[in-house]
Amino acid sequence: MYRTHTCGELRIENVGQKVTLSGWIQTIRNLGGMTFIALRDRYGITQFVFDENTPDQIKNQLEELGREFVLKITGKVVERSSKNPKMPTGDIEIIAEEITILSKSEIPPFTIEDETDGGDEIRMKYRYLDLRRNPVRENLELRHRMGQEIRKYLDGEKFMEIETPYLIKSTPEGARDFIVPSRMNPGEFYALPQSPQTFKQLLMISGFDKYFQIVKCFRDEDLRADRQPEFTQIDCEMSFVDQEDILNTFEGLAKYLFLEVKGQKFEEAFPRITYEDAMKYYGSDKPDLRFGMKFSEITEIVQGKGFVVFDSVEYVGGVVAKGCSEYSRKQLDALTAFVQRPQVGAKGLVYVKCNTDGTYKSSVDKFYSQDDLKNWADSMQAEPGDLLLVLAGNKDKTLNTLNVLRLEMGDRLDLRDKNKFAPCWVVDFPLLEWNEEENRFFAKHHPFTSPKEEDLSLFDSDPGKMRANAYDFVINGVEIGGGSIRIFNAELQQKMFKALGISEKEAEEKFGFLLDAFRFGAPPHGGIAFGFDRWCSVFGGSESIRDYIAFPKNNSGRDVMIDSPSEVDEKQLKELTLKIVK
Repeated sequence: MYRTHTCGELRIENVGQKVTLSGWIQTIRNLGGMTFIALRDRYGITQFVFDENTPDQIKNQLEELGREFVLKITGKVVERSSKNPKMPTGDIEIIAEEITILSKSEIPPFTIEDETDGGDEIRMKYRYLDLRRNPVRENLELRHRMGQEIRKYLDGEKFMEIETPYLIKSTPEGARDFIVPSRMNPGEFYALPQSPQTFKQLLMISGFDKYFQIVKCFRDEDLRADRQPEFTQIDCEMSFVDQEDILNTFEGLAKYLFLEVKGQKFEEAFPRITYEDAMKYYGSDKPDLRFGMKFSEITEIVQGKGFVVFDSVEYVGGVVAKGCSEYSRKQLDALTAFVQRPQVGAKGLVYVKCNTDGTYKSSVDKFYSQDDLKNWADSMQAEPGDLLLVLAGNKDKTLNTLNVLRLEMGDRLDLRDKNKFAPCWVVDFPLLEWNEEENRFFAKHHPFTSPKEEDLSLFDSDPGKMRANAYDFVINGVEIGGGSIRIFNAELQQKMFKALGISEKEAEEKFGFLLDAFRFGAPPHGGIAFGFDRWCSVFGGSESIRDYIAFPKNNSGRDVMIDSPSEVDEKQLKELTLKIVK
């Protein structure tokens, strides 16, 4: 037997017991006549003591030990004289009687501690060592628990977990596919699924009215903190439902997870914000509602005063930073430099200090009187002691820049507490979005999204104004999931394809199997897919989903641990009828 207990299990009530533990050496402290070893496994750390009564044979073994050696140690549990309240096992220690070296270790390339000296690249290369650290292990424990609770909730709601294929057909729209050559069908290729979208619709047509799957998906796109080439979705679909049914069901899932995993109870319904209002007041379709600072448009009241920067633009708007009228010139210059960075894109920043004595100080005093500035403050609902921050320019671009500025001020004012959660639904998205480069519409979500019934007449007259039966779930400014009510008849689906510039021939080639299925009686259906990795990272208070994936890729899409992707030999290429063109 390698162990009678884990390294995190023993307590004061175990005093007097003879036990055997196995694990990795966390630390060794040699204090002359006594040696202390902290032995670690997944469950915790226990201290072993080797004193003057330890047999010489064991003392000799201690000479060759080092960090990360794997040991099996047997001994007697005793009460610790100098207890360690920071350790769950800190009331006891074990007087060692037998020791077996199960495996030796070289010196690790970084310290395996909560706060390590290893950088990202070295920890990715030795990810199996990084996974030994408590913070990383705790992230995966959170992920595991969330997965179990999701299955428990959905099973209770009579959802069936059904697997769908990984080797599928490449289809248009969305991100770039990962392509897999077929040896048995030379010159033909599979694609890895970006999501199980068409399969879950086919399952609804098959009569499985409640489906879910915690499933790997694949997108060949440029990476960032919340993207990986392979990621995990909580994929769900329901039949005989409308948008309200979907939102209620999965708001229930979210509230269940908040309560069971984070211990936070939400009594009230989550706020619902239309896409139009989200863009108007926050400049983002994933607003962070942990703090206020809504945008105010003041275009009409600032134009016509001779300030050309405002007079010549489509939009002027700003935010109110509460209690910031004492900002120094240095702080305001730093904010101006921030919004002028190329990745933010503003040409400048106008400020107005609402002084506590009722006066106003602005960077545009030359053009605007005290009454004018008071009018700005009243319009933006500012109070004495507040600071107005104003941007101007093209409407869409300025709203986007104001969003970046708002979030930056939220950080500077410590308003974005990672332990506070502000979930919401964003609804009524546009059905289509125009692409200037390709001179055609693209689906805002995907080509199977149903338009609002009251907007159907716009298909022929003004398709860009059509709204979708689509919805996104957002927590703290992060899009956790999204979905829609689907098109479920072939005629409407063909209209959608036509609006997207997909010909009947192309639609038949790419989606013929789905269009055929519609001919045999399709129920009204809809669904949602949540980014499981993202949800875990938000619950864990991290900005990167990599922290919640056991073996992630780096920003170049590489697994530096196993050195993948890699070249394959000529024999494999020949079998696949492929040739590499340099």
